[in-house]
Amino acid sequence: MDFSAWRGTLGIVRPTYRPGGMEELIKMMPEGIGVIPLFADIRQGTEVEFRAVLDRYEKKVAKLAEVGCDVANPAGAPPFMMLGYHGEADLIKSWKAKYGIPIFTSGSTHIDALRCLKADRLIGFSYFRGDINKIYAQYFLDAGFDVIDMVGLDADFQKVQEFSSQQIYRWIKQNFMKNRSAQAIYMLGPAWRTLDIIEKLERDCGVPVVHAVPAQCWDTQRHLNVNEPVLGYGRLLADML
Repeated sequence: MDFSAWRGTLGIVRPTYRPGGMEELIKMMPEGIGVIPLFADIRQGTEVEFRAVLDRYEKKVAKLAEVGCDVANPAGAPPFMMLGYHGEADLIKSWKAKYGIPIFTSGSTHIDALRCLKADRLIGFSYFRGDINKIYAQYFLDAGFDVIDMVGLDADFQKVQEFSSQQIYRWIKQNFMKNRSAQAIYMLGPAWRTLDIIEKLERDCGVPVVHAVPAQCWDTQRHLNVNEPVLGYGRLLADML
């Protein structure tokens, strides 16, 4: 056992080499949880690329199992959402059986988080343009949620991190106020640097926020049987529901 990871080791397949989300996750992770990252090397952020990358993910999951990770997280919601909710569930089940370790995806984490928050009706936000957002919305519809909208940011995939968190706050709040029956705000992806606005949105909009990075920390703890609340990143992680 690696004594620096005495509570367990998470293996992550990061979708891109983009910095930010990985560092944020490690900073909020409770002491004693180790993290081993591998990378799927997604570059364009297109539907075609997302549909072609799953074999690459599987090879990385196999490596994480080989080196002894306690749980594997092939991260990055879009490639798996392309399969649909039921297709993704079947893939996770087959990989668990094949590699012998617990496995969770970003999408499965977000579904479980929304259910724990008892949020049946959501409004989602992504940093993708166009019709790909309909695929993301359908994923949640197939999981049994009422999706008011999946709003896409008008941004190039490689420039998402250039938007300030204040810009993202204003954009999300404006759209939420048009759809105030939503029971949760869902933010797809870790590329935007927005941890500082999660609690502000929760207070100002009156609903919980499911953000990719705190949700990843929450689900890692669940899979490693750790229960350590982390404050400052929204209700899900603060309450360890």
